[in-house]
Amino acid sequence: MASLDRSLIAGLSVFEGIAVADLDRIVGQARSIRIARGQSVFEQEQEARSFFLLLDGHVRVVKSTPAGHEVTVRYIGPGELMGIAGALGRTTYPANALAAADCVVLAWPSHLWPTFATSFPSLSANTYRMVGSRLQDAHTRVIEMSTEQVEQRVANALLKLVKQSGKKIEEGILIDFPISRQDIAEMTGTTLHTVSRLLSAWEDQGLVKSGRQRVVVVEPHRLVVVAEARGSKS
Repeated sequence: MASLDRSLIAGLSVFEGIAVADLDRIVGQARSIRIARGQSVFEQEQEARSFFLLLDGHVRVVKSTPAGHEVTVRYIGPGELMGIAGALGRTTYPANALAAADCVVLAWPSHLWPTFATSFPSLSANTYRMVGSRLQDAHTRVIEMSTEQVEQRVANALLKLVKQSGKKIEEGILIDFPISRQDIAEMTGTTLHTVSRLLSAWEDQGLVKSGRQRVVVVEPHRLVVVAEARGSKS
C-alpha cells in the first residue's frame, strides 16, 4: 500500500504549528478508509480502537438515549478530528458517527493518542480547543432548547449548517450534504411534523427551498431575522 502524503493534513487547523517532519511521522501511521453514505464510522459505547480525521464528506454524530431515542448532536465537516475517546478520558465512543455522504477518513490506532499528545504539544492544544468549542456548542444548544421557540431553533440550525457546509448555487446557499427533515427535527428537539410545517411556510415566503434530503437557504439574511426573533409563536 502506498504511503500517505503529509499534504493530506498540512494546512488543517488541528495540525497547525507542527513541523514538516512531524507531519510525516503522524500521517505515516494513519490508514485511509472510504465509508459509504449511511455506513457507520463508529458506534456508541463501542471500544474506541481508533480515532479519525475526516478528509472528505460529512459525518452525522448521533447520541442514543436510554429510552431509545436518537438525537443528532452535530455534523462534522472535512478537517475535523472525531472519535478521540482518549482525549475525553474514555475507552469507548460517546456517540454514533454515521456518514451523511460518502466519506474519506484517516484512522489511527487509539493507543497512539497519548504519544501524539505528548510528542506534539500543538496537536494536543488544538484538539482540546476543538473539544472545548464542541462543548460550548452543546451548552448553546441546551440554552436554545430551554429559551427559544421552535421556529428560532430550526432557523439557527439551518444557519449553522450553512456556515459549516454552505455552497453557493444559483438558487441560494445549498447545505452541501444530504439532510432530511427528520435529521433537522432531531437536531432541534422537535417533531418531523413541525419541521415540515415550518419549511413549507418558509418556502411560501421565499426563505428556503427544500426537497428530498436537500435544503437551500434562499434568503439567509431573512432567516437570521427569524433566528433572532423573540416571543414568536411556534
